[in-house]
Amino acid sequence: MKVCALIPAYNEAPHLYEVVKGCLKHVKAVFVVDDGSTDGSGEIAKTAGAVVMRHPMNRGKGVALKTGFRGILREGKWDAVMVLDGDGQHNWDEIPMFISQSLKCGYDIVVGNRMKHIGSMPLERTTTNWLSSLVLSALTRQEIKDSQCGFRLIRTNVLKELVLRTRKYDTESEMLVEAARKGFCIGNVSIATIYGDERSYIHPVLDTLRFVRVALRCALRGKGGRKTAAPGREGKC
Repeated sequence: MKVCALIPAYNEAPHLYEVVKGCLKHVKAVFVVDDGSTDGSGEIAKTAGAVVMRHPMNRGKGVALKTGFRGILREGKWDAVMVLDGDGQHNWDEIPMFISQSLKCGYDIVVGNRMKHIGSMPLERTTTNWLSSLVLSALTRQEIKDSQCGFRLIRTNVLKELVLRTRKYDTESEMLVEAARKGFCIGNVSIATIYGDERSYIHPVLDTLRFVRVALRCALRGKGGRKTAAPGREGKC
C-alpha cells in the first residue's frame, strides 16, 4: 500500500517540524496544507521535507483537508492518505497500526480511538466525543468509537467518491457519514491520548452545533446507513 500523510496546519510552528519528520519514518511523502498561518508554519514544514500547499488566509480545517485531498488525488499514485494534526497530539509511530488494520480487515477508513485512554482528555471533549460517536454510529450503521478523532487513514478510492460540503471541524463527521452511505467500511484502532501545551482551535459549543447540523441534515435526507457494497472491498462492516 502506497501511503502518504496529510497535515492541515494553522500556526503549528512549535511542533510541525517534528511531526513531519516523524511521519516520514513511516510514509513516503508528507503533504502540509498551511491554512493561512502567520507563524512560519509552511516554511518549517517545507524545511522538514513536506510538500506544502498554502491558503493565503485561514479558511478552516475542512477546507484545508479538501485542498490536501485534491492535491494528493491529482498525483494519482497513492493508495491511502494518513491524516493527522500538526500539534503533536497524534503519535506518528502509531501510523503502521492504521495501515495494518486496513490491510488485515479490509477497512476503507480507519479512525483512531482515544476513548480507552481518556485520563488526560478534558471532560467536555470526552462528553462530546461520546455523544457524537453514538450519533454517527447510528447514522452510518457501523461502529464508530471516536468520531471526532482527526487521526485516521482513508483510502484514496473513498476520497474520489466523496462530496464534502462543510468547511470546519464538522467535515470529519460528514466524511464518515458520506463514506458509509456509499458502502465503504469504517474501522477503529486504539491510540494514545496525548494532551500537552498545544492550543486547540475547536470551539466546544460552536463545533458541537455544527456537528448537530450535519447529523440532522444527513438524517433528514436519508443519508445514513450502508446502502451498497463497497466496490472491490470486503471488510468487517
